[in-house]
Amino acid sequence: MFRSIINVWLVFTFLAALYAIKQEYWGFFDFEQRALDSDPRLQSLLFIDGHWRKSSIFADPVSFSYNMVVSSIICVVLAFGARSVWKKVLLSCLAMLCLNVMLYSGTRAAYVLFPAAMFLFAILKLNKQILIFSVFFFIFFIILVRLPTSNPNLSRFQSAFRPNNDASYNVRKQNQKLIQPFIQSHPIGGGLGSTGASGVRFSDGTFLSRFPPDSGYVRAAVELGWIGLGLLCTLTFLAIKTGIDNYFKIIDPELKNYCLAMTLILFALAVGNFPQEGILQFPLNVYFYLTIALINIALRLDIKKNPRSNTKI
Repeated sequence: MFRSIINVWLVFTFLAALYAIKQEYWGFFDFEQRALDSDPRLQSLLFIDGHWRKSSIFADPVSFSYNMVVSSIICVVLAFGARSVWKKVLLSCLAMLCLNVMLYSGTRAAYVLFPAAMFLFAILKLNKQILIFSVFFFIFFIILVRLPTSNPNLSRFQSAFRPNNDASYNVRKQNQKLIQPFIQSHPIGGGLGSTGASGVRFSDGTFLSRFPPDSGYVRAAVELGWIGLGLLCTLTFLAIKTGIDNYFKIIDPELKNYCLAMTLILFALAVGNFPQEGILQFPLNVYFYLTIALINIALRLDIKKNPRSNTKI
């Protein structure tokens, strides 16, 4: 079951990556370009510094970039766990492809997720091989962030690690300070769909409908209050904690790697839910609960394969 899910996941990821390359180097199809040209607001969001942000087969660049990040995490984890050389090479190439096309999205929030996931990966699976990989990755990462470039994709990537110089980041900080009094005085929030685009649709003209959340946690705090935000954070923390616990409990190497990959994806989505609505958008909301389910299923399957006494599931 695990293999089937992962294989289907990676096949569609590869197809999405190829389509993003087509959009980057050969342009959009006519129907895509007409859709972009028909909405000036969409143009202002997606046409930056003379370059179109790509979304591949997904609804928007954020969903596309986050999907590429979580897929690259799967590939890296499975590559380290693979025994055959051809699998290691194939998974490594797919991971690099995903990270490369992720840059086409222009989503700066996604750029920090892979390093964050690799940091947790190095902690959970620290050995000589991982240590060497971490050192080289860190050196390459520092060079990439500081490398002078005229490439718009790389330039936008570098700006993600200088947030104080980013006008959009500063606007978001101001918006979050603006909404803090409302959150503090409304413990259960303003109601589902009361802010952002859904607020304009369902309750146009209200204060919340004019507020752009720009963050999954901020949206939760505004719509569900600080009580709802606390519940969401508790759910996320317990899911990641369970993933880490199960990773050390599982004996079977293959299931252990699957559990680790799902845990790192959960961690990446939890981090990515602050700068963007990472957990709320489709298909990321499906991934979030799918990874939680797979983390628990991995332990159950391992107990069936390797029975032990006094084990709590």
